[in-house]
Amino acid sequence: MISVNLLAVFYLISGVLFILALRGLSSPETSRKGNFYGIIGMALAIGVTILSVGNFSLGFIYLLIFLAIGGSIGAFIAFKIPMTAMPELVAGFHSLVGLAAVFVAISAFINPGVFNLGMPGDIKIASLVEMSLGAAIGSITFTGSIIAFLKLRGIMSGSPITFSGQHYLNLALGITILLLIFYLCKTQLSLSFWIIIIISLLVGVLLIIPIGGADMPVVISMLNSYSGWAAAGIGFTLENTALIITGALVGSSGAILSYIMCKGMNRSFFNVILGGWGSNEQETSSSSAKEQKPVKNGNADDAAFLMKNASSVIIVPGYGMAVAQAQHALREMVDALKKNGVKVSYAIHPVAGRMPGHMNVLLAEANVPYDEVFELEEINNDFANCDVAYVIGANDVTNPVAKTDPQSPIYGMPVLDVEKSKSVLFVKRSLSPGYAGIDNDLFYRDNTLMLFADAKKMTEEIVKSL
Repeated sequence: MISVNLLAVFYLISGVLFILALRGLSSPETSRKGNFYGIIGMALAIGVTILSVGNFSLGFIYLLIFLAIGGSIGAFIAFKIPMTAMPELVAGFHSLVGLAAVFVAISAFINPGVFNLGMPGDIKIASLVEMSLGAAIGSITFTGSIIAFLKLRGIMSGSPITFSGQHYLNLALGITILLLIFYLCKTQLSLSFWIIIIISLLVGVLLIIPIGGADMPVVISMLNSYSGWAAAGIGFTLENTALIITGALVGSSGAILSYIMCKGMNRSFFNVILGGWGSNEQETSSSSAKEQKPVKNGNADDAAFLMKNASSVIIVPGYGMAVAQAQHALREMVDALKKNGVKVSYAIHPVAGRMPGHMNVLLAEANVPYDEVFELEEINNDFANCDVAYVIGANDVTNPVAKTDPQSPIYGMPVLDVEKSKSVLFVKRSLSPGYAGIDNDLFYRDNTLMLFADAKKMTEEIVKSL
């Protein structure tokens, strides 16, 4: 059995490794190293926790069995899941973190003596507050992540689901949870604890259903933050340093990332985390009244001719690339262009795709060199001097309306200045709007050539033409 002091040292080391992991994950070039630090830190935390039990009883054997089962399932999913399904996988894993926090809180409440928290009906007030908050946040994370998973998977509509008085209901339920926690601390009635969990499960659903598909990157990072705070709350209950450090790191970094994503989408941070409070509920879809405008329709040969004779090409990937799994074909096309002396760069919008860094992950899978990938702020001025912009599945993040129409729901959102390129090749299945539900003015520009096809198929045909 490991002593308490030695256990604290190991937990501190794992905490440092988690900090190094976050630092590494802040850049694509160091992300692999960051992942490695995170793996070592988690393995160390789990290992010393198991060794600290010190009682190799039947319960310990059960622990190892469940650990092996969970680890095997996780490894199987990690090997089998396609990169395009990574957003829903992240949402699913967040739900499990929330559920774990709820189960630990329930265990501590039912049998507090095991955790040195007192006896049933006479639990320490501080511990009651911690486990109640951990259970509440964990419940919200669990059901909220399930809704996010269903939306991302397409099982549930990605459109906002709203009803009259929704925000006031959320506010009332939030106040009720706080009052119940106060009442629980005063009376220690078990019914109050269970009601807190039930209401929190409902709040998780109500917070996420009014958030549309366009805001999914923010939702993913927000739920990541929630799962961290849930873990931190349970860490205080169990007096587990590793849980407190890890939960605080995940919670704070997730909150900061959510703020950055909101800023990148011109969304109010508080609107999103409060389930769209104060958001504009105007009808954004304009398909019925959309003016029929002429578009220039091209094919793979046209695209190959334009790019082969260009001196510089900027690739703008979006979720359409992810759906078609076109990243490998795109890499082949870029390699063919380079052989013809064409300078090629990649322009990444911070909210392209369904989760933060979605496009970076897909391009990394295709072994795209990191020094060719640029964020919006770094490359936006280059479009004015670019011969061809190849937009592959990116819609709202390239829409010029964000800069010109104050009535647009994406007005003020920083977008890639694709329209400034000499020629724009836009790969899309149809003229359907993006997640924001509005028409893209870029489709109808004189310098835009629409390539109506599956992104992977079109890119492969361009490679053959090159």
